[in-house]
Amino acid sequence: MAIQAHLAELEKRHEALEREIQTEMLRPSGDDLKVVTLKRKKLMLKEEIERLRHKSAKPVLH
Repeated sequence: MAIQAHLAELEKRHEALEREIQTEMLRPSGDDLKVVTLKRKKLMLKEEIERLRHKSAKPVLH
């Protein structure tokens, strides 16, 4: 279940990035470059989550 624990941690980080993006976008003087950087990090996390989900869904052949 190490993959499941890792997935849960990545999902928490993904949600935290979403909150940070929203907060930055709501600021009157929000930093567009920071938002773009956060969105890239969020996308990378999403891709890693999908890879792990796909990996954990594959049946193990013996």
